[in-house]
Amino acid sequence: MELSLSHRLFNSSSSLPSLFNSRIKLSQTHLFSLNNHHQKLQFFTGLHHKLATSMEPQTTIPHAFDNGSSITSSETGRIGEVKRTTKETNVHVKINLDGTGVAENNSGIPFLDHMLDQLASHGLFDVHVKATGDIHIDDHHTNEDVALAIGTALLQALGDRKGINRFGDFSAPLDEALVHVSLDLSGRPHLNFDVQIPTQKVGKYDTQLVEHFFQSLVNTSGMTLHIRQLAGKNSHHIIEATFKAFARALRQATEYDLRRGGSVPSSKGVLSRS
Repeated sequence: MELSLSHRLFNSSSSLPSLFNSRIKLSQTHLFSLNNHHQKLQFFTGLHHKLATSMEPQTTIPHAFDNGSSITSSETGRIGEVKRTTKETNVHVKINLDGTGVAENNSGIPFLDHMLDQLASHGLFDVHVKATGDIHIDDHHTNEDVALAIGTALLQALGDRKGINRFGDFSAPLDEALVHVSLDLSGRPHLNFDVQIPTQKVGKYDTQLVEHFFQSLVNTSGMTLHIRQLAGKNSHHIIEATFKAFARALRQATEYDLRRGGSVPSSKGVLSRS
């Protein structure tokens, strides 16, 4: 059955496009399909808004897991902000999981700042890191404490992890290098790091610190993280591909799954750091 719509049905004083000079035929099937599509669009738009506005950052984290980092409360949203002060370093980190890729990083370690910029750019996170430390000795303590603070900020920003995808998987190529990252925001810290970096230094940065960075981040965030190098000869390319793949996988894992409807992505009904 067809419905016939004529321009006579409209007010003759209305200014209508010339296309209404001819009759328009719409089948009931098309009308139903359009109406159904509109209802679905309204539902998912409303659900996404509900999830985005209901995810409040945790204001407290059990002291056993903060690794010396003090947690500061922040504005509404999936934002983690951490200040970590020791005799060796002074670190301030702020991360917005729902950002646009803004990067403001000054750790005192130029190569590390370059890698943190990759985390922001490819994860579409806003990443702000300001750190001072005993880099006159070496970069070890600052590299470690920045990672510990980032992990704690992620833990805070994720909250109860309701509605997220939880899992992320990505392979990033960079010229001859190819690195695969798979991660699970499970609450259980574990790192499998299968990367062979051929040189001891990239610029002044000790390449051994790459694995230590991810181990420290895993420890405080409660993340299961597997990093595997599939190809690569250039140290800079291998490390940068690692951070890019990690950023993309983390972005996947932290994004909302609209079908989940705000529930915790676990058969246990809870995802915790312990």
